[in-house]
Amino acid sequence: MDTENIIIINGLKCSFSKNETILETALRNGIKIPSLCYLSNTVSTGKCKICLVEIEGEDELVLSCQTVSQHGMVVKTDTPRIAAARRARLEELISSGHHNCLVQEMDINSWTDFQRDAMAPDIHRTLCPAYGECRLQDLAIQYRARPVKAAKITAPPVEDVNPFIVRDFSRCILCGRCVKACNEVQVNRVINFNESESKVITKDDLPLKDSNCVFCGECVQVCPVGALVSKRDFEIHTKPNTTKKIRTTCSYCGVGCQIYIHVKDNQIVKVTGVDNFGPNRGSLCVKGRFGFDFVQHPARLTTPLIRKGKKLKEATWDEAIDYIANKLGYLKDKYGPDSIGVLTSARITNEENYLAQKFARAVIGTNNIDHCARL
Repeated sequence: MDTENIIIINGLKCSFSKNETILETALRNGIKIPSLCYLSNTVSTGKCKICLVEIEGEDELVLSCQTVSQHGMVVKTDTPRIAAARRARLEELISSGHHNCLVQEMDINSWTDFQRDAMAPDIHRTLCPAYGECRLQDLAIQYRARPVKAAKITAPPVEDVNPFIVRDFSRCILCGRCVKACNEVQVNRVINFNESESKVITKDDLPLKDSNCVFCGECVQVCPVGALVSKRDFEIHTKPNTTKKIRTTCSYCGVGCQIYIHVKDNQIVKVTGVDNFGPNRGSLCVKGRFGFDFVQHPARLTTPLIRKGKKLKEATWDEAIDYIANKLGYLKDKYGPDSIGVLTSARITNEENYLAQKFARAVIGTNNIDHCARL
């Protein structure tokens, strides 16, 4: 440990690198400091003002995401003074829009007329699609924050005119994570703050479908509230802790992006990227994030079909494999191995592609093998 770069956080000696912030030093050493706007590997903006800490000898609390670690600093991240400041800021945020974070979801059919009138002028804004998975909600509960005033919202209508992403400006806390994700992570440069920094917009404030958005969904992945959600989450909100999360590799190309498949009742309900793990580190393309409906599409073939005459008839996998093997053997014997060609795919693993070329060269005896990446 470099004795010239030591900072003490909550009594723990922590090493730090040059230009590393207190927040980065703490996170790297396993010390949690709450934040709603921090996004790793991007420029800090300090917009949420939640990551406040105390520095010994300083009168004011400072933002840990913008204060560089210095040798000999003594920092506290969780004191009554800090908790009170965070609570006050959280109360501002949950009072700024449609943030009914502390309202339990309930069966709408059981509501009284009073409840309907008071809480459900817009059902989708009462039952937040991010409920149970909202970072603002988590912190509001942790710090016992309550709305300090009734929100007077003049936000634009919910934008749901594209197939993938729903934008609810009334839930946006202007943290800027989506802006940083779009501009600094994916470098698509589609969205940014308007001049007054009161709204996140595309060029000319167009809907996403009319902008140059490629619908990678990076903004959805990083949004800490319900301002940006997938259209499926918006339409059919799956309650938290009711899905099983399975890690796997995206099958759309050969990059090998790591994804979580969220499964309920043997149906895929959502796909998210695996954060902090290569090669994609949470990022996905539009196909990897949103293109999973084919898996459970009713028209998908799930049983081999063999053509008999003019009709396709269902067969077992053993019957299909025997049929293919016999046909290939017949063609090889009659016309020679070079009469056969093999085309492999980027949608299968490197190991499967290796086996395909081995099959072509060693079993059939031909070098006629190609890959769809050249098509």
